Amino acid sequence: MLKPMSPQDVTGPYRSYDLMLYEEGSRHLLVTDEEVPFPDGRLIVSRTDTKGIITHCNQSFVEMSGYSKEELTGAAHSILRHPDMPTLAFKGLWDDVLAGKIWHGYVKNLRKDGRFYWVYATVIPNIRQGQMVGFTSVRRKPSREKIKSSIALYQTLKAGEGSSWEGPTQ
Repeated sequence: MLKPMSPQDVTGPYRSYDLMLYEEGSRHLLVTDEEVPFPDGRLIVSRTDTKGIITHCNQSFVEMSGYSKEELTGAAHSILRHPDMPTLAFKGLWDDVLAGKIWHGYVKNLRKDGRFYWVYATVIPNIRQGQMVGFTSVRRKPSREKIKSSIALYQTLKAGEGSSWEGPTQ
C-alpha cells in the first residue's frame, strides 16, 4: 500500500486528489503546477516484477522522482502516477507488455514533492527461459511538441473516463 503524500514534502501551493490505483486502493496526492525539466543526456532506468513492483532503479530515477532508492525499491511503480494521466494510457501499456510486446509512450510523472516531469518511456518485457519475469523501463527526455500533443490527448481521454479497466490481468 502506497502512503499518502505528506504536506511537508511538497514544494509550494498544492491541490489534493484521491486517486484510485490498481491493487493499491486510494492514494492521497498533493499536486503542484511546477514542472521539473528532464535533464539533457540522461536516462531513467528501472526494473519491476510482473505486478509493477520496483526491483531496481538507477540514480537518475532517484533524482527525478524525489524519492530515495529505499522508498522506490519495493514500491509499486504507480507511486509516480499523476492524476492527469488517463487510465486508458496504462491499459494500453499493460495490454502490450503482458502480450510480450514493447510499449512506447509519453507519461507525466508525479514527484514526491508534488511537482511533475514528462518522459518518453519504453517498457520492455523481461523474458527468462520462456517465462515473463518482469519489465525494464527506460525513460528519456521527450520533445516539447510531443508533450503538448500528449496533454491535449490525455485531457480528451480523462474527460471521457469512466472506463471499467481495473488493471492488468494475468
